[in-house]
Amino acid sequence: MTEVDVVVVGGGVAGLSAAAALAGSGREVMLLERRAHVGGRAYSYMHPALEEVVDSQHVLLGCCTNLIEFCNQAGLAGKVRWYDRQTFLEPGGNGRATRASSIERSRLPAPLHYTGSFLRAAMLGTVDKLTIARGLSGLARGNHESDREDVRQWYRRTGQTERAIRHFWEPIVLATLNDSAENCSMKYAGKVFYELFLKASAGGRLGIPTVPLSEFYASGAALVERLGGRVSMRAGVEQIAQQPDGRWLLRTGETELMARNIVLALPFEQSARLLTGMQLQSPAEDAVREHLLSRMQRFVHSPFISILLWYDRPFTDLDHAWLLDTTIQWFFHKSKIRGYAPERGSYVELVIAGSRHELPLPRSEILGPALAELERFFPEVRHAKLLKSGILKEARATFSVTPGLENDRPEQSTGLPGLFLAGDWTRTDWPSTMEGAARSGRLAAGAVVGTPTRFLAPELAPEGLMRLLSSDPATA
Repeated sequence: MTEVDVVVVGGGVAGLSAAAALAGSGREVMLLERRAHVGGRAYSYMHPALEEVVDSQHVLLGCCTNLIEFCNQAGLAGKVRWYDRQTFLEPGGNGRATRASSIERSRLPAPLHYTGSFLRAAMLGTVDKLTIARGLSGLARGNHESDREDVRQWYRRTGQTERAIRHFWEPIVLATLNDSAENCSMKYAGKVFYELFLKASAGGRLGIPTVPLSEFYASGAALVERLGGRVSMRAGVEQIAQQPDGRWLLRTGETELMARNIVLALPFEQSARLLTGMQLQSPAEDAVREHLLSRMQRFVHSPFISILLWYDRPFTDLDHAWLLDTTIQWFFHKSKIRGYAPERGSYVELVIAGSRHELPLPRSEILGPALAELERFFPEVRHAKLLKSGILKEARATFSVTPGLENDRPEQSTGLPGLFLAGDWTRTDWPSTMEGAARSGRLAAGAVVGTPTRFLAPELAPEGLMRLLSSDPATA
């Protein structure tokens, strides 16, 4: 039997972040991952029918300080392409050409850094822009929005126009929270709006990995090992039992491990399964577990669909774009982002976020409308030949930050000695994002060593005029 100080269960961003922080502080760490690759929900694999490495697109934002720091520590700085310009496309048709609007970071001080391009954006009228400015001005002193209010109620309260919602707010909400406005707490939408558009000019920068995701996060596993930790693949934990001396026995197939501390860095449904079958030593600890499980029952998933298309030639120079007035929210030109040779053709991904309606549909009812919609935005695609296509359905892509959920998001310390939780669904002050996952892992590592915030990277500090307006200091 192997004995270790800390076992981290799960090799997603949360688990990798926890293991790297603990190994870097000198703790003896073993990370267990049940699959053959790390990354959790941010993974890639060789599709046997397509004979291509496929993944669902995940991105970084400039405000994701813990995720960025982790990536830099893992040597990934050169494998992220950063963009300061966001392009929004309105579809063409009926004799009308596709119309593009860009919102681009300038050198003006925050919160004015997007002002020039925002005022020129043709996708919005003057009244739309005024209502958006009014909504953002209410967040200028920092995000203090209520967890009980949903985003749709905030739209009404701040007088947002229908076009402002359709061409600005709703695409942002779907892209960052992966759900519709009525299902999202304003506490988290306000956090996103504040960090992306107001607090600091770098907050809204978009970073896209230039390699497949499992390859990308494999560098995180290498970081753990470089810091002295161990990583074990294809090691799914089947059962956990608390011992009379307070240690924890973990069974993984034919292997048994004894640990003084465990970090469960798993999605909420997998954590609940292990907690339910966990052998504890006292009725008091059973009560702690039951209370934790009752809170976890409030969590629900929101799905995500990726439509992957391979063409014989490029049909646009854009690397990525927001698509308006369609069920498809985002376009990624993956072959261009990844720097593929022109003779490899054009590989693109279309994203449908919060795709509850589309999830049960058969492939043909997703692919057909998507191809028709793509042609409305990029008429040149008619001259390209579609070579192959794939659809990835992530039924459990994220959890929904439903109004009132904050009180049920658990801390990383469970109340059971030596047992800790990580995962974007735990209490991080962030929604279901890669940054939330990275923060949760570092918070769990801090809880193991007795100082919860020890490993957290500082958030971006308010810049420019925001230093005078904001009452939200950068946190450590």
